[in-house]
Amino acid sequence: MVPVSFTFGFCGEEFVLLPCAQGGTAGSRALFWPRENALLVADLHLEKASFFARTGQFLPPYDSRETLERLAAAIKATGARRVYTLGDNFHDAGGPARLESHAAGMLDALTRACEFVWITGNHDKGPSAGIGGTFVEELEIAGMVLRHEAKAGEVRPELSGHFHPRLQIRVSGRHIRRHCAVQSTDAMGAGRVILPAFGALTGGMDAADPAILAALQPARKIEALVPAEKKLARFTLWQAQ
Repeated sequence: MVPVSFTFGFCGEEFVLLPCAQGGTAGSRALFWPRENALLVADLHLEKASFFARTGQFLPPYDSRETLERLAAAIKATGARRVYTLGDNFHDAGGPARLESHAAGMLDALTRACEFVWITGNHDKGPSAGIGGTFVEELEIAGMVLRHEAKAGEVRPELSGHFHPRLQIRVSGRHIRRHCAVQSTDAMGAGRVILPAFGALTGGMDAADPAILAALQPARKIEALVPAEKKLARFTLWQAQ
C-alpha cells in the first residue's frame, strides 16, 4: 500500500517518498511516481561486498540479495510497472559477472516483470552485459531531467542520486541519522531532488554537506525530506538570506 501521507509536489507532479521496510523512522530509500506508475531508486551498488573481497576486505556476500529483496518489496507495495535507476547500479563494471546465481535469478525476474531504465553513473559508465532493460546516460521525461549526479547550475527540474544523503540531527542529547531525500526550490518555484541511496551497503553523507548544497545551486531553499511517523517531515538545510 502506498503511504499517501508521504506525498510531496515536484515539477507539477506528485511523488511519494517511501519509508524503509523497517518503518518510517528508518528514513527512506525510494520514490514512487503515481501518475507514471514508476519507481525511482538510486545507487544500488550491487556486488559491492564482492568488490571489496577482491582486495582482502571480506564482508558478508549477500548485499545484492538484500538490495534486490528491498527492490522487489517496493515494486510489490506500489504496483510499479516501470523502474528508473539513477546510476551506480553496480559497484563496478565487473559486478554483473560476479552476481551469484540466486541474486542473478532475482534480478532477471524483476527485469522481466517490470520495464527497467538504467541510468548509468560514475561506478558503471556503460551498459551491463546480460542485464535486462534499457541503458542511458540521462533522460528527460515530463519536463524533468533524470541523471546520476546533480549538475550545479542546472535550471531545469532534475532528479538524481550519487550523494547518498542522510539527515543527521541531535535530539534530546541523541544523534539521529535517517536516510532522506534532499529537495531544492529556486526563485521560480521549480527545483531539484536528490534521492537517498537504495543499496544495502551504501552508507550516507550528511545531507547538509557543502558538496550537496553546492550541487543544488542556484536555490532559494534546500530541505531534507524524511518520512516520520504518519507524515513527511521537512528540515531546512540551507536558505538564501
